[in-house]
Amino acid sequence: MAIVDVVVIPVGTEGPSVSQYIAEIQTKLESFKQEGKINYQLTPMNTLIEGDLKDLFEVIQAIHELPFNKGLDRVCTNIRIDDRRDIEREMNDKLASVQKHLK
Repeated sequence: MAIVDVVVIPVGTEGPSVSQYIAEIQTKLESFKQEGKINYQLTPMNTLIEGDLKDLFEVIQAIHELPFNKGLDRVCTNIRIDDRRDIEREMNDKLASVQKHLK
């Protein structure tokens, strides 16, 4: 299972706030989660998504397209992929691994 750190940046919005675009992305992510393809977590600076790599690329393409569907002419999407294949790990497992060292 891979983990993707993704930031979708709508360019050319009417103002500096992009929360309406982020909310729409979160709604789309929830639909993928309901299909059993991914799990995700919104943070103040990005969204983390975990799942099979082929599904993650499908999800990234879908959320990258959403601002275009609202009439924007430019979208920048940054992704970072953590794909560890020697063991099966989820996002929470990585956090737990760090937490055990803090005790």
